[in-house]
Amino acid sequence: MKISASFLDIKEPKQQELFKLSNLDVDYIHLDVMDGIFVENKTYSYEEFKDIVKYVTKPKDIHLMVSDVKRYIDEYANMNPEFITFHYEASSDVGNVINYIKHKNLKVGISIKPSTDIKEILEYLEYVDLILVMSVEPGKGGQQFMEESVKKIDALNELRLKNNYNYLIEVDGGINDETIEKCKNADICVVGSYITKQDYETAIYKLRKNQH
Repeated sequence: MKISASFLDIKEPKQQELFKLSNLDVDYIHLDVMDGIFVENKTYSYEEFKDIVKYVTKPKDIHLMVSDVKRYIDEYANMNPEFITFHYEASSDVGNVINYIKHKNLKVGISIKPSTDIKEILEYLEYVDLILVMSVEPGKGGQQFMEESVKKIDALNELRLKNNYNYLIEVDGGINDETIEKCKNADICVVGSYITKQDYETAIYKLRKNQH
């Protein structure tokens, strides 16, 4: 399993702390982009994000929690990320957004909130590179892991095996050294406050020890 480290809760100096984090045993750096409309909270502007991540060496995993999806795709595609993930609930034309990201030669992810059933995204599974299962309500860090998200992860894994789909399964929210064990069928776990609120290296070691 891979670890995508979220720096939402990193205190200042962010650039310096993020550089330190990106040089440890994580696979991706996860950017939580919020617009204050699709979710209540608002994060940095593109220019501020660009400055914060400029020394990051790990691949970037960008999670757009925004309503004006295409505008943000246009901006964040310039960071040359590995994935740009948008929310199913934020778009009235999901297929069009999937193609829009693909035309920028980037891997496309689709995210679903805890209240969204995976039945709603079945028609898109063969076209995406990643499904992001939210195991908390999107918009803020430090929330408790929702156990019902495990069923979604397992169901997506079964669908993948049955239909020979190629998407990765990512889970985001409330991941720590205990809840990571419940996500054995996920390929990537996004971990934020569990890492950033203690010694980074110790936290990552505990996560690695308990992953499948």
